[in-house]
Amino acid sequence: QAQLAESGGDLVRPGGSLRLSCVTSGIDFGTKAMGWYRQALGQSRELIAQIGTTGNSFYANSVKGRFTVSRNNGANSVYLQMNHLAPEDTAVYYCRPLNSYSGPWGQGTQVTVSS
Repeated sequence: QAQLAESGGDLVRPGGSLRLSCVTSGIDFGTKAMGWYRQALGQSRELIAQIGTTGNSFYANSVKGRFTVSRNNGANSVYLQMNHLAPEDTAVYYCRPLNSYSGPWGQGTQVTVSS
């Protein structure tokens, strides 16, 4: 059974930073491009960052220049470094393989940006 476990969310002031982690199990991690998604209250889930198997990355315009995605294949993990956080970044954050995956979503990790 595949599992995705996100962590690292917290309450942070505007301008602050957080580093999210996602540990995976039950998938062939090294062969999967991975995505970070977020879902704000009352809104649909959106893909904000992705990283390929060779480390190439892409970002949504809303986070470009502030967020950095990385991966550690040995640890079956993907990370999201978030800098210069703003209130509009408040959401539940999830990781997920971008394709060839039909397993469940993880529980997500809550990020709240507020003064």
